[in-house]
Amino acid sequence: MVCIKGWFYYHIIGKILKKNNFLSFVSCVSDKAVFARYLKSSPCLMNNQYPLKVYEGMTSAAQAFNIELKRSDCSEWLVSVHQDVFLPPDWDGKFIRAIIEAQEKFSKLAVVGLYGVLREGENVYDAGHVLDRGELLEGSDALPCAVQSVDEFLFAVRVDSGLKLDPELGFDFYGTDVVLTAIDNGFEAVVVDAYCEHWSRMPRLKIPVAVLERIMASGAVFERKWRHKMPLNTPCFSISQVGDVASLCHAHNSDF
Repeated sequence: MVCIKGWFYYHIIGKILKKNNFLSFVSCVSDKAVFARYLKSSPCLMNNQYPLKVYEGMTSAAQAFNIELKRSDCSEWLVSVHQDVFLPPDWDGKFIRAIIEAQEKFSKLAVVGLYGVLREGENVYDAGHVLDRGELLEGSDALPCAVQSVDEFLFAVRVDSGLKLDPELGFDFYGTDVVLTAIDNGFEAVVVDAYCEHWSRMPRLKIPVAVLERIMASGAVFERKWRHKMPLNTPCFSISQVGDVASLCHAHNSDF
């Protein structure tokens, strides 16, 4: 009985969900060569297996994402994904099954990420499983697990939740923002185990000044918006008060 149920669960339901457009994807593209090398080459996104909408020249991640949310043919889950992400073979089936499993545990699930942060009191834990710029990152918590932040390289929002991305945040902090908004509205956000590869060209050290300035601008908006929830953690920042993002950016690059 267990084997039959497992076979049905992992194979038949997965096929049904794909036919019913369980997932659709949206990506902001600034470099067509990077997009072609990674995201466009992902097996599950070839041959129009899932809807993938590509936007260029956007002023924020929200601009593209929120347009897709309004489409009448939008799928049950809308996935925001960076151009430099590669989804390995069978990733879609693993992600779909992971969402279904998470929904059994979290009845008000509205945001699903692949890497994020969980804060319990003074303790902060990473959650997820991803190859990031050639380095394997594995969080300590068993998956799926509830989080207060997700990394923006890939996350999905349940379309009927009514959640949107905030255009004032540009291209930073919008993952954590949508998670906090979901929680404020009685929903849940989790990280699931669906390994993928993130090939960002952003250096871990010596981030360019122009990028730091962009992060600081978004960070200032984020800090003002969520100051009542501090302290907060994202995959990149620990924020206890307004101004922490700017301070950390200045400390990161001595030329700044």
